[in-house]
Amino acid sequence: MIVFWLVIVALLLVGVALFIVPVIRGDRDSLSNTRDDLNKAFYHHRLSELEEDEQQGVVAAPERPIFVQELQENLLSDIPGQASKAGKPIPRWTLAPGVILLVVVTLGFYLYAGGLGQVSAWNQVMKRMPDLRARVADENAKPLNMMDIQDLGLGLRTDLQNDPDNAKDWLMLGRVGMALNNASTATQAFARAYALSPNDMDIKLGYADVLTRSTDPQDNINGGNMLRDMLEHNQGNLQVLSLLAYNEYEQGHYPQAIGAWQVMLKILPADDKRTEMVKASIEQAKAKSGMDKVKLGVAVTLSPRAQQQLPQQGTVFISVTDGSSPVPVAVKKLPLSRFPLSVTVDDTNAMMPERLLSSLHQLKVRVRISQTGLATPASGDWYGDSPLTNFSGSGQVNIEINQQVP
Repeated sequence: MIVFWLVIVALLLVGVALFIVPVIRGDRDSLSNTRDDLNKAFYHHRLSELEEDEQQGVVAAPERPIFVQELQENLLSDIPGQASKAGKPIPRWTLAPGVILLVVVTLGFYLYAGGLGQVSAWNQVMKRMPDLRARVADENAKPLNMMDIQDLGLGLRTDLQNDPDNAKDWLMLGRVGMALNNASTATQAFARAYALSPNDMDIKLGYADVLTRSTDPQDNINGGNMLRDMLEHNQGNLQVLSLLAYNEYEQGHYPQAIGAWQVMLKILPADDKRTEMVKASIEQAKAKSGMDKVKLGVAVTLSPRAQQQLPQQGTVFISVTDGSSPVPVAVKKLPLSRFPLSVTVDDTNAMMPERLLSSLHQLKVRVRISQTGLATPASGDWYGDSPLTNFSGSGQVNIEINQQVP
């Protein structure tokens, strides 16, 4: 600011100088020789030259009067018809009102159009920045209102001009943009933060979130790709799962959204308040996609030998694969009870959001009785398999448990 005001003062001095210097120089010019004085001086100078020429023989004595007469005629022809009186010099004190007017107009115009109020407000914001940052970092501090958030955004943009590689400030500016519903600011800030720190989980989540909420379909796709990559390295992360489900839902990928929410249900405690909201989201997605009609009935019986060796306690695992990969698409876990057993498997039993029962066109089902209650087969476990069966969204398979793990 000091440099700014020094420049203003310097420019003002230049303006004043341009105003008064010509007048001062005009006063000095009034003291110089008049036109008649110059003509007389020239006349006498030429007479001196004629005398020198006559002495040197350049001009003959009889010719000298002719040259003198010619000089006199030239002098007479250049004399004004009426001598003008020399004007009085302008008193310098009369310049004072003009200088004052110049200064007043200049400063007045600056105060009107120079943004002095905005500069003052900006200075106040910068003084508040330490307090605003502290309130953001302290969960117990007074929450920021919309005006505080706007001031924080202004301060962050100012700080980032001096420190453009501060990924945390770019992250904070992105969150400010989202809070102010400024998609452009949020997207650009998160993109910059992600470029500076691509492995920061908070930055990746924030960037994926703003891409998911973007109106650009390509942004939605990019956000989904980021979330799937994060989920691959952070399995069971509820934030990633929740955001991925929302991303898929907004793109109309209802089976994938349902799958992500179903995984969340398996992770969330039974008494968690979010459980009901997730279940409601699943039902809404099912209603939109028609997936609430996708069901597979499984009827299970025991062979005579398996019936005789049935353990007193155990767990029944019903797993559904696509018939080509051993990795289950859906799994249902039940406590050991009476047989025959009839159960229903649907998309709520999916293992991964990307692989749902409703996406299969053929399937194979295995039912296993685990003595240990573990998902990994153990020696002595009884099981039964169904043949590879075509599946179009509904149907039933019948399985007899008649084999034992060696």
